[in-house]
Amino acid sequence: MFLDLSYTGSSFCDLLTERFPFLLTKWEGLQFSPNEITPLPTGTTVLALKYQGGVIVVGDRQATEGTMISARRIEKVFKADERSAIAIAGVAGPCLELARLFQTELQHYEKLEGVELSTEGKANKLGQMVKMNFPMALQGLVVIPIFVGYDFKRAEGKIYKYDVTGGRYEEAEYYATGSGGGHARATMKKRYRPEIDEEAAIHTALEALYDAAEEDIGTAGPDFVRGIFPTIKTVTVRGIVDVEETQVRAVSENMVENRRRNH
Repeated sequence: MFLDLSYTGSSFCDLLTERFPFLLTKWEGLQFSPNEITPLPTGTTVLALKYQGGVIVVGDRQATEGTMISARRIEKVFKADERSAIAIAGVAGPCLELARLFQTELQHYEKLEGVELSTEGKANKLGQMVKMNFPMALQGLVVIPIFVGYDFKRAEGKIYKYDVTGGRYEEAEYYATGSGGGHARATMKKRYRPEIDEEAAIHTALEALYDAAEEDIGTAGPDFVRGIFPTIKTVTVRGIVDVEETQVRAVSENMVENRRRNH
């Protein structure tokens, strides 16, 4: 079989759509209600928070199927390239597919163009990909990402949120999405300060996630018995750095002990 490889654009998604559409998940023509779908693994909650020097992105590790836990160690925070990351809430399968496709999209663009996309350009690309998922969202297979990156021109971290139609909006300070997103945002609203450093940002993010877990059945807090803790990545001028689990555990233990004493 002859494959036409003459496409010269810089978008990997456009290449797949034009030349290899069978590699993309398609749901056109299917007619069913979200209530008719067997419960699928769904991941929540994720959040992002700016601080002096960069931005952190955080995700809990739990996935649920309806009211049941389907996974306790799922990853929801992904490195997109050397200066950006995404965190995704929604149905696990499409979430993971979108994350992998976005990583390949950025690599493809940089190899063909010889330059890295700007932070805003990356955010726009992700918005286009979320829009591609809209037919699936109408069937109940919703994917909602948070995109974070370090903008060298402004020397600061950036946070972008999205809606199911691909709409892209920049957040100046913090954001959280997923089933516990509202509770997490309420905590960050009370605790956030523009001048906080990285350590304070990590503490604030874990407090917000813990509060969300207390109110939302789909969100998990730190699990000291199994040794499962939220995933945290920092995005700074140095690039993407994973916060060590030992640090996340220490902050979580201190947070829980303080709450115990206060109660």
